[in-house]
Amino acid sequence: MITRIVKMTFKPEEVANFLKIFSESKQYIRNVEGCSQLELLNDISASAVFFTYSKWNTEKDLNNYRNSELFESVWAKTKILFAVKAEAWSLKSEIFS
Repeated sequence: MITRIVKMTFKPEEVANFLKIFSESKQYIRNVEGCSQLELLNDISASAVFFTYSKWNTEKDLNNYRNSELFESVWAKTKILFAVKAEAWSLKSEIFS
């Protein structure tokens, strides 16, 4: 299982535009093969800072999404709204017994 966390800081005046893009795209992203979870989180002390938290069955599934037309379309509309460059982490779960 791969967890993908993306931190996005928007220009304050662009937050509503981002929320519209996310609302219109979330079901398509959730239906991508290998995506088992997608959440949008908002920083409680910085209203223009958002995180996407998604879970992917495999790294290949995540990369297939990241190389898809859906991603390219959503990302192109989203990145122009940023106040600063996004940060992203791909993490794998480790189970210790």
